[in-house]
Amino acid sequence: MISVKRYPNPVLIPADINEWEEHATFNPTLVKKDGVYHMLYRAISKTKSWQSEYMRVSSIGYANSNDGLEFAKRRQFITPEYDWERFGVEDPRTTFIDGKFVTFYTAVSTNPPEPQGIRIGVAISSDFSKTQEKHLVTPFNAKAMTLFPEKINGKYTGVLTVDTDKPPAKIAIVQFESLSDIWEKSFWQSWYGNVSRYTLALQRRSQDQVEVGLNPIKTEKGWLMVYSYIQNYYTQNKIFGIEAVLLALENPLLVVGKTLGPFMTPSTYYEKHGTISNIVFPSGGVVDGDNLSIYYGASDTTVCQAVVSISEIIDQMEKEEEQIPLESVHSALHLVRFDGNPILEPIPDHAWEEKAVFNTGVLKNNDKIYLFYRGMDKHNFSSIGLAVTSDGYHITERLDEPIYVSRAFFEKNDKGAGGCEDPRITQIDDTIYMFYVAYDGKIPKVALTSISESNFLKRKWEWRAPILISNPNVMDKNSALFPEKVKGKYAILHRLDVRIWIDFERDLSEFSGQKYLSGKAIAEPREGMWDSEKIGTGGPPLKTDIGWLLIYHSLSSGDKKYRLGIMVLDGNDPTKVILRLNEPILEPKLHYEQSGVRPGTVFSCGSAVLNDDLFVYYGAGDTTVGVAKIRFTKLIDELKSHIKK
Repeated sequence: MISVKRYPNPVLIPADINEWEEHATFNPTLVKKDGVYHMLYRAISKTKSWQSEYMRVSSIGYANSNDGLEFAKRRQFITPEYDWERFGVEDPRTTFIDGKFVTFYTAVSTNPPEPQGIRIGVAISSDFSKTQEKHLVTPFNAKAMTLFPEKINGKYTGVLTVDTDKPPAKIAIVQFESLSDIWEKSFWQSWYGNVSRYTLALQRRSQDQVEVGLNPIKTEKGWLMVYSYIQNYYTQNKIFGIEAVLLALENPLLVVGKTLGPFMTPSTYYEKHGTISNIVFPSGGVVDGDNLSIYYGASDTTVCQAVVSISEIIDQMEKEEEQIPLESVHSALHLVRFDGNPILEPIPDHAWEEKAVFNTGVLKNNDKIYLFYRGMDKHNFSSIGLAVTSDGYHITERLDEPIYVSRAFFEKNDKGAGGCEDPRITQIDDTIYMFYVAYDGKIPKVALTSISESNFLKRKWEWRAPILISNPNVMDKNSALFPEKVKGKYAILHRLDVRIWIDFERDLSEFSGQKYLSGKAIAEPREGMWDSEKIGTGGPPLKTDIGWLLIYHSLSSGDKKYRLGIMVLDGNDPTKVILRLNEPILEPKLHYEQSGVRPGTVFSCGSAVLNDDLFVYYGAGDTTVGVAKIRFTKLIDELKSHIKK
């Protein structure tokens, strides 16, 4: 438990004598220099006529103190001047760097506020008497930006909250060669187009919200960043909390540790009652030895202060981090990610895949790897796209249009989510089979279609009519076909309830609306482990001399994350599991896996062996496609040793 000491609060309240701060004073930023605490804060005026509107207007005030508790000499410092900030300037963050005070703030240009009218501005000053220059920073919706107090690897480094007003919000890292790059529009347009690469993995659930808090603080163990975490953001039961994350000193995109929940939530009267009740919002901090004074906005009305121990926060992170099962870097049985991940990202100009691309089926044919990926539009409706790689990593071709779209009644939904999801590909002789999830917005079901190899290679998308092969009244997913018959029968894996099942059929044409998948359950979740809630097939199993190698996914009942694991099925009787590893081979750790439509997800629908490397393709955060690999012969040798044991 992290100890939080609140001082006699509030330390700053609205001043009736100043109309510009008569209604509220909150969300401060602080710089301590030459023994003086300089505070900038958001001030809200009384209701007045402004820009042909009758409204309260936000500006940024200044006050200073000798002890950090009693602040005086209050005055306006930043006011709305330009069109891009005409309806208010809010929530400053100040960093002293290169002899300048660089202050970022929220600039509001629309009333009522709209996402595109809520962006970041910056003011630069040599002291706090006046600003020398002001600029609009982001051309997109963003808030709460600040700079690290020193360059990292020779670059100015910043952190900001992106898409704050059109969630899910993302806390992301940005680096600049020079300060003038901060307001260069073309720089930001390029950066924003790849924002998932710079996003920190902080959200535990997609229904929560995050926002940058204090300036990052340098410690021996990493950059400590205290931030706002809002649970249940889309409901009336929001819970505002203060949390912390530790970032690597030389690579702030790497999360070293984080608190697994808030160490501070609203509890006092001034935090529970005000302009907007039940809010503690961290925005400023001052370090004194091991003590961190957190200055925060209470109920969007006053400025308050609380003190915590930096070492206690970091120690608590380490204790909590130990509770999470992590990949063992010493184990031979873990996948190594491609440094260039994600290899596929959504394309905003393609309506059918503008929101997400993920969960790709895999076909190796003539030394090329074909990726049949799920593309999702803004309504969560899915189609199947195609990309090609020759080396396993780099995409050499990606088609502009989907190669497979919803055709049957059981995969159509005019009201939102639906379509053709999560394909798994198997080629037997000259036929390419695609098993996929057919979703009509009600019950996910397994569907089957196929195409001839010649038509596929000619890009003649003459797919056979899809047939439903699972009971339409029961959820069934994660189905894949073995790459060859077993004892004269097609072998099919699928997921009923929370387990992996296997079924055998002499003729796939027998699935004609009267016969459905059934079979036998061969593997189930393991209580208390990383695969404790439900498990499902990854892609089609691979035939090896030790048996059928099956990569599977799991959902943990503990932290609700999806991971990948390995089991081996008997080569002659695949109903028998002869080996199941106790540790995952891949789990969500990097920013593109911990963020997105479904944060905390790595989910595979296929793999391929190329030049003795096993390439495993996976959906990351249900938003992008990543790839990770392992030397195939090394993997098999290691699995053999486990089987012998």
